[in-house]
Amino acid sequence: MVLTDVLKRWQVLRGKKAILCTGTDEHGMKIQQAAAKAKMPPKEFCDLTSQTFVNLAERVGLSHDRFIRTTDEDHKEAVQHIWYVLKARGYIYESKHEGWYCVSDETYYPESAIEKRLDPFTGKTFMASQETGKEVEWSSESNYHFRLSAFKDQLLDFYNENPEFVVPATRMSDVVNWVSAGLEDLSISRPVERLSWGVRVPDDPTQTIYVWLDALINYITKAGYPWAPGSESAGGWPADVQVIGKDIVRFHCIYWPAFLLALDIPPPKQILAHAHWTMGSQKMSKSTGNVVNPLHAMDRFGVDVMRYYLAHDGGIKNDSDYGNNLIVERYKKGLQRGIGNLASRITRPKIWSVRKAVESARDGTLRRAGAATKEQAQMLKDLSFLVNQKMEQLDPGAALQQIMAAVYEVMSLFLLYPHALTFN
Repeated sequence: MVLTDVLKRWQVLRGKKAILCTGTDEHGMKIQQAAAKAKMPPKEFCDLTSQTFVNLAERVGLSHDRFIRTTDEDHKEAVQHIWYVLKARGYIYESKHEGWYCVSDETYYPESAIEKRLDPFTGKTFMASQETGKEVEWSSESNYHFRLSAFKDQLLDFYNENPEFVVPATRMSDVVNWVSAGLEDLSISRPVERLSWGVRVPDDPTQTIYVWLDALINYITKAGYPWAPGSESAGGWPADVQVIGKDIVRFHCIYWPAFLLALDIPPPKQILAHAHWTMGSQKMSKSTGNVVNPLHAMDRFGVDVMRYYLAHDGGIKNDSDYGNNLIVERYKKGLQRGIGNLASRITRPKIWSVRKAVESARDGTLRRAGAATKEQAQMLKDLSFLVNQKMEQLDPGAALQQIMAAVYEVMSLFLLYPHALTFN
């Protein structure tokens, strides 16, 4: 949320119109089972859970234009419309499907992608996905399939023409390798007796649409799909960037563009797949209690401090380890002794005019008396270019660190020459 919000606010600061959409995916086997465990109807369970994320978005100051829920009526209508289009174009067929299914990941895995694992807490062995470590179960059923295999060459051509489609580049390489190795057709429905919680197949009430076909459509729901002729881009599509976690790259960077290409809709321009937060260098897991409640963290440290920490330390390519000690350290060094101290030193003295200093900096007439160096002056002059460069590379953390390096450099000048800044 914070990463995407920073990217949107940056575009707004540059005078551009920007739309931010977030929300909750609420259908599927995992939700159906969680609701049953909580002894609640699925919709009531989703209303309660979704509100937690609505509250989180509001609390963190997210500048979103819509919080979309996949249970929204306009979204369900869009999903069923897409089903009709894909079927009319010959991309959907009915067939028996057997394979290893992961309820947690809501996807089938091939035999080559699973392995036997040991649960350290129970001592029991189970079959699991090599990629995510989540348990899989053997499933055999008749359902509908999407002809994903037909899009191998088209996807590879698209990746070749758009080499920065996935950021960072290492994940782009993974996507290309996966598709190059071959694609199997994708099971896109489940029998109602197995999965009743979801959007029904419009012309077959015995089947429920697969959650990942359903959920991915939300991105164009906000953009007004289905579009009237001539208004395809009025709602902002194609998206300039979609921000996802690295664990759902396969769905967003293979399945999603394939669905869009089948519909003759352009894929998003870029997908930013960020790394994860860990605790004690271990993956966060609710089952082991190795988690952080973000609402409690904001209560303790404050919203601005948490946004600063998440933006500054959050990993794009590699995971980042979360720690309360790191939050305190970043606060004291960056916000208190850095930005806070610098702002106080600039705005409190009566011996100079902040307004005139800013105007002089803008006009290029600001100079540093005494022992100022050309390197330091050049650093400030280059700062906006370097920050914008990092933002264009979809790396707000690196951009913020560039800004903070300048803050620390200027603070060091103040400590050495407390009254040395002058202007002509």
